[in-house]
Amino acid sequence: MMLKVGLTGGIGSGKSTVAKMFEQFNVPVYYTDAEAKKLMITSKIIKRKLLKKFGETVYVDGVLNKPLLASLIFTNKENLLFVNSVVHPKVNQHFNRWVKKQSKMTKSIYVLQENAILFENESHVLFDFVITVTAPIKVKIKRVIQRDNTTEQKVLDRMNNQWSDEQKIEKSKFVINNVDLEETRKQVYEIHQKIMKN
Repeated sequence: MMLKVGLTGGIGSGKSTVAKMFEQFNVPVYYTDAEAKKLMITSKIIKRKLLKKFGETVYVDGVLNKPLLASLIFTNKENLLFVNSVVHPKVNQHFNRWVKKQSKMTKSIYVLQENAILFENESHVLFDFVITVTAPIKVKIKRVIQRDNTTEQKVLDRMNNQWSDEQKIEKSKFVINNVDLEETRKQVYEIHQKIMKN
């Protein structure tokens, strides 16, 4: 039976960077955000529910209007919870099918799911254990401003919708402090070794 490991962390913590480091050890990684965005376009059920809730402008020529959806969910907790309740059950089904496929295709004893809101949507209970990626708040804000060409206030709005690092660490088996890339690589290697001995 393949182990399922959750990889999470707040916005700007560098989860994707860490996930790619695990891929170098031939660990299959499921990128939840990317898959959720695909499902929001391909799933008729998701599409129907989003159109009903937010109106026709949430899709433009059949393509998800990401800037509009972002503005609707990052300033309104109720909208965020609604979108999560619609999208995440479908993501979980898709992930489980993906895991079955990986168990036939890979020699790895575990798969990784990279997911920013693993605790917030309570899907952490589906994993054997969780790794949380952290970084100092100033570092996270700077990274997101550079990456998304956004404002500090918008980053803080998004952070306020996520659990704090302290809350995540409390429920995690492993923690990676992602500031210096070389140091992060060492931490990834050590955790990989521990999981392989599980």
